[in-house]
Amino acid sequence: MVKEIERAGLPIVHMCTVVPISLTVGANRIVPTIAIPHPLGNPSLDAKDEFELRYHLVERALKALETPVDKQTVFEK
Repeated sequence: MVKEIERAGLPIVHMCTVVPISLTVGANRIVPTIAIPHPLGNPSLDAKDEFELRYHLVERALKALETPVDKQTVFEK
């Protein structure tokens, strides 16, 4: 689905915990996340720290979204 949306002209960021799967499906912009049961969070953190973690992940995804790419790119920390 990621490739079809991009083909329609809308840039997509695939946030995932298993980067090789994203590479296999052909996602162009990939942002690694935390863990399979909690991709955008960490329940062992207190509320403030978890908010900061989520904030930075979304911030990284937004930066990936505005970055022009011509091949598959993984946006690490």
